[in-house]
Amino acid sequence: MASIGIIANPASGRDIRRLVAYGTVIDNQEKINIVERLILGALAVNVDHIYIMPDSYGLGDQAICKLRHKIDTQRVSVLDMPIDGTQIDSGNAATMMESIGVKVIITMGGDGTNRAVTKGSMNIPLIPISTGTNNVFPQFIEGTVAGLVAGLMAKNSELQQGVEQHKKLDIFKNDVLVEHALVDAVTSKEIFIGSRAIWDLENVSEVFLTRAQPHNIGLSALGGFLDPLDPLESEGLRLTLGKGGGAILAPIAPGLIRKVSIEKSSRILPDQKMTICKTPGVIALDGEREVEIGRKDTASIMLNLEGPRVVNLQKVMKLSTARNLMIYDKELIQWL
Repeated sequence: MASIGIIANPASGRDIRRLVAYGTVIDNQEKINIVERLILGALAVNVDHIYIMPDSYGLGDQAICKLRHKIDTQRVSVLDMPIDGTQIDSGNAATMMESIGVKVIITMGGDGTNRAVTKGSMNIPLIPISTGTNNVFPQFIEGTVAGLVAGLMAKNSELQQGVEQHKKLDIFKNDVLVEHALVDAVTSKEIFIGSRAIWDLENVSEVFLTRAQPHNIGLSALGGFLDPLDPLESEGLRLTLGKGGGAILAPIAPGLIRKVSIEKSSRILPDQKMTICKTPGVIALDGEREVEIGRKDTASIMLNLEGPRVVNLQKVMKLSTARNLMIYDKELIQWL
C-alpha cells in the first residue's frame, strides 16, 4: 500500500527562545491548516492512505474533521498509540509508521522535532517543514507541495532518486552511544539540563556541526561565516569558543545578532571519536540540552555519514515532470 505519514509537533516553537528572541510564531490553528493542505496534496495524486501522529491538541483529528465533506476520510487516520505529550511521541510514531510500511514522513517542527523523529526511524525519507524555533534542518515549504511530493513518492518508487542522505553527530557517554544530533552538538559548562533550550553562549565551550551555511540561523551560522560546509559534504566542523582568536558577527537566534569569539576551527572527518575534555557539563543537541556529563563520566562525539534520508523536493518534482506524472491528458502527452 502506498501510504505516507504526518508527524506534527504541537509544542514546536514554544521554548524560552520565544521570550529572548524574535522568532516567527506558528500557532496550532495554522498547523492544522498546514495538515489540511498536506492531506489535500497527497490525496490529489491518489495516495492510498495517510497516517497522522496523535497529539494532545488533536491537530490531525481537527484537520480530518474540517475536511470531512471534501475527502474520503477512510483514507486518512490518526495512529492508535498512547501519547505523553513529549518528544517521545514523535519517535514512537515514526517507529510505528515504519512498521506499517509508510513510504515518506512529513514532519512539522524544528530541528529538535526532526531529531526525535529520526530516533524512531532513520530509514524513512523525510520532508521536514519548518514550524519550530531552530529551523536549519527543516525548510519553509508550502504544505500543498509537500503533500503532492510525498504522495508521488509513495506511488512511484523511481522517485527515490530524489532522496539524499544527510549526516548526524553521534554522542557517546562512557563509550555508550546515547544520542545523536542532526545539525549541532554544543558543550556547555552548565551542569544541569534546566530549561533545555540553549541561547546564551556565555557558558558554551565547543560547537560541533554537520553543516555550516552563511544563510542559516542559530549556532551553525558561526561556522557558516568562518568555514562554510554543505549538508552533503563528507566532513563536519568543530569550533572552540574563546578569546584567543577573532570574533564573528552572527545571527544566533531570530533577531539576536551577537559577536562571538572563536579560538579555533577545524574540519571533522567521519567515524573519528572526538573526546570532550571540559567536564562536568551538558551537551545540547540541535538547540536543546539533552545529555548531562558528570565529573566521573567520559564523553565523545563522532561524525556519522549515515544520517537521515531527506527528500529534495526540487529533484523529485523534476523527476516527476520528466516522467509526465502530473499530466493526465494522454493527448497532451502525445503532443509533448
